[in-house]
Amino acid sequence: MTNSEIKDLLIGKFKVEIHPDFVLVDKKYHDKSEMYLQKQTLESFIKMREAAEKDGIQLTIISGTRDFYSQKSIWERKYNNYKKEELSEVEIIKKIMLWSSMPTTSRHHWGTDIDINGFDDYFSEENKKANKEYKWLLINAPKFDFCQVYTEKGEGKRRTGYNEEKWHWSYMPLACKYLNLYQEIVTYEDISGFSGSHFAKEMDIINKYVFGISDI
Repeated sequence: MTNSEIKDLLIGKFKVEIHPDFVLVDKKYHDKSEMYLQKQTLESFIKMREAAEKDGIQLTIISGTRDFYSQKSIWERKYNNYKKEELSEVEIIKKIMLWSSMPTTSRHHWGTDIDINGFDDYFSEENKKANKEYKWLLINAPKFDFCQVYTEKGEGKRRTGYNEEKWHWSYMPLACKYLNLYQEIVTYEDISGFSGSHFAKEMDIINKYVFGISDI
């Protein structure tokens, strides 16, 4: 790929349906009408899913690749909802980014990251099923090159970025490469085209969120 094509992938501005590295995910592995992932990501997930089944654990992908426009749809919906609370633009952005990425900055653009089984409501302390699934993933996901990049935050732990996401797992052989490329070729000029995008540089979004991940 050319540098331009690589950048388009990193910021989600490409057609996943025709990209040679992406494949359509069989419906039995996810709960959406349609989903795409990088071929390597999917192959490793299938192996992990089969191993989990042997231990009585069911793993289903609930979010895979999201292009710029899919991420923008999520962003604008949340932005408009919070706007009704009469918050400032920066306050709105901070609330959205407890859980959701700015378009052009999401790891879900890359086809390397998946959300499994549920989100924050599902992975609550009260949900024993979810707790069992999470414990299985903590022990076994690394065997298949998946890592929980958004771990717990706090003193002596991860200091910046999104809240802890027990459901979000990243296929590291590809994701590490893309993160390094992101640092090299994506700039704040590329982060545009959605509400509040002009605050990205002021809020140091690349350093605090794109790179606000657990030590790997």
